[in-house]
Amino acid sequence: MPGTNPAEAMRIIAGELPGFPHLAELPARGPGADLTGRTAALLVDMPVEVTTRGWRLAERPGRDVTRARSMLSSDLDVLEEVLQGYTGPVKIQLCGPWTLAATLELTRTMDAALSDHGAVADLAASLAEAASAHALDVAKRLPGTAVVVQFDEPALPAVAAGQVPTASGLSRLAAIEADTIRERLATVLAGIPGYTVVHCCATTAPFGIIRTTGASAVSFDLSQLRRGEEDAVAEAAEAGMGLLVGAVPAVNAAFEPDRGSSGPAGEHGAAQRVVRLWRRLGLAPDVDQVVITPGCGLTGATPAWARAALARCREAAAMLPELIQETEGKTR
Repeated sequence: MPGTNPAEAMRIIAGELPGFPHLAELPARGPGADLTGRTAALLVDMPVEVTTRGWRLAERPGRDVTRARSMLSSDLDVLEEVLQGYTGPVKIQLCGPWTLAATLELTRTMDAALSDHGAVADLAASLAEAASAHALDVAKRLPGTAVVVQFDEPALPAVAAGQVPTASGLSRLAAIEADTIRERLATVLAGIPGYTVVHCCATTAPFGIIRTTGASAVSFDLSQLRRGEEDAVAEAAEAGMGLLVGAVPAVNAAFEPDRGSSGPAGEHGAAQRVVRLWRRLGLAPDVDQVVITPGCGLTGATPAWARAALARCREAAAMLPELIQETEGKTR
């Protein structure tokens, strides 16, 4: 979410998404509120610190970790207060192991942890333990809820394709084999007792690998999906995975259509895009298998647009059953 006020962001989320709220992330607050820093600060026995280039593994915990953990603790206090009495599903987000390995530097070099296979294995094991403890903490704070844990992996395609730059920027780190990617992701996912999501908003997302990691669902940005990837999405759907589809623009559109518009930023247009996706996949639309989300980059939106985007996701989802019936009637 944009902005720096966790209470305000959480109230917006709870108000616009009453059936599936999530913990707000506010990276505009600086180091420790960002994707890598928030997750790295939770790692077990792997301290980190901030450098001029980002985050790196450290010899011992310091004030950077303390600050990141303090912000997360405060955010969880707000989550607990705003969602008091709520008993539905609630989502939390963490950096996935491969994006973490691609964005964390090693202790004594400027190379990414991705360059050291042993460091990657240690990261995955530490993250598995940290994520499990984090999910249990949220569950204790919100009794009766079903905690959904999402792992964000924007760097996953670059890791798989050998496109992560070295410290000098003059070369690229070697591509990681699919089996290794699958194994490390599966290690982290296996430690979560409930529903899990792997999110990848980049082009050429490795849907086939994600499908075989044990994840309950895959999340992606519909605007980034290429026709050649749709078969892999269909296979994930046929395997029973949930689909979190980024169908509402995350940043302010060139124009903001009126409510109900069939334009790309309107809720009706978003619902239509999801139904068309199901048709292209050759599958019968299933409203119980899909969640409509904003596309990636909501933190770059204005606060007004962020609120509107969340509202349009909810309203688009409510339109799906009727649109499906209309589409089926036309095809008969």
